[in-house]
Amino acid sequence: MRMESGFRVLALWCMILLLTVAAGRGSHWTYEGPQGQKNWEEEYLNCGKRAQSPVDIQTQMVRYDPSLRPVHLKGYSKPDCDWFTISNNGHTVQMTLPPTMYISSLPERYTAVQLHFHWGSSEQPEGSEHQVDGERASAELHVVHYNSEKYPNASEAMSKADGLAVLGILMEVGQFKNPAYENILSHLESVTFAGQEAVIPSFDVQSLLPTQLDKYFTYNGSLTTPPCFQSVLWIVFHQRVQLSPSQFTALETGLFSTAPDAAPKLPLINNFRATQPLSDRQLKASFPMGWAINFRKAILTLLKILSTKLQN
Repeated sequence: MRMESGFRVLALWCMILLLTVAAGRGSHWTYEGPQGQKNWEEEYLNCGKRAQSPVDIQTQMVRYDPSLRPVHLKGYSKPDCDWFTISNNGHTVQMTLPPTMYISSLPERYTAVQLHFHWGSSEQPEGSEHQVDGERASAELHVVHYNSEKYPNASEAMSKADGLAVLGILMEVGQFKNPAYENILSHLESVTFAGQEAVIPSFDVQSLLPTQLDKYFTYNGSLTTPPCFQSVLWIVFHQRVQLSPSQFTALETGLFSTAPDAAPKLPLINNFRATQPLSDRQLKASFPMGWAINFRKAILTLLKILSTKLQN
């Protein structure tokens, strides 16, 4: 019995060692350089598979599906907590969410876990991950949920085909400061460097989302960072939210991907993945797109013309 017990202890320690090594290796990926996204699949095999995210949403390829229901959210407006925790993990700014927040309009309940941002830089201001007809937005917010009816936590769900659902919110430059996003962005100085975290007052998280939750694109894809598990039901809203130029500047210039004592200090910028091939996947929309897409294109064209005339 003692020998059997000894083998069990040894096996347990070996498992812990393997997990520790794997966690250590998994923490060193970057967006650029030798460990950048072009080489992710060498370390993370899923990153080279055929159902990866993000994608370029080519609207002419999107199929309208009238059975898609508007997104309904529970607990978003009045989160059951007094504080949120924000952190700089070296790859993004992330905010934890309480389990009282969930998506109620999908066949199974998907409970919120966290939200985080992707953005560009002052030299490359278009930093969203998803594109629409070949164009990036200024930034993108992801709200991550896991299938809490099937799995006990997000860690177990993230590798399962039906494990995750992520809301994607595209962000663009507007004239006025967005008060909802200021609840987070005004605290970025507390998480300037990787490894830092801070608590911030709770607020209405639904105010971060577009008002039109019935209009969205959806497809099956993956995490956009290693380990790139193909476990995500993506819901990317058609309507965008607007932030002021100063709010984008706070994201693009005030954060570092390195620890406070690191040298050199590397800026946390351009933390978006390149779009991936759609392959044989189907892009769907919850709304007939013709009028909405054409109207948006017309507005963008008009704005470009006006901008060019003002510059001249």
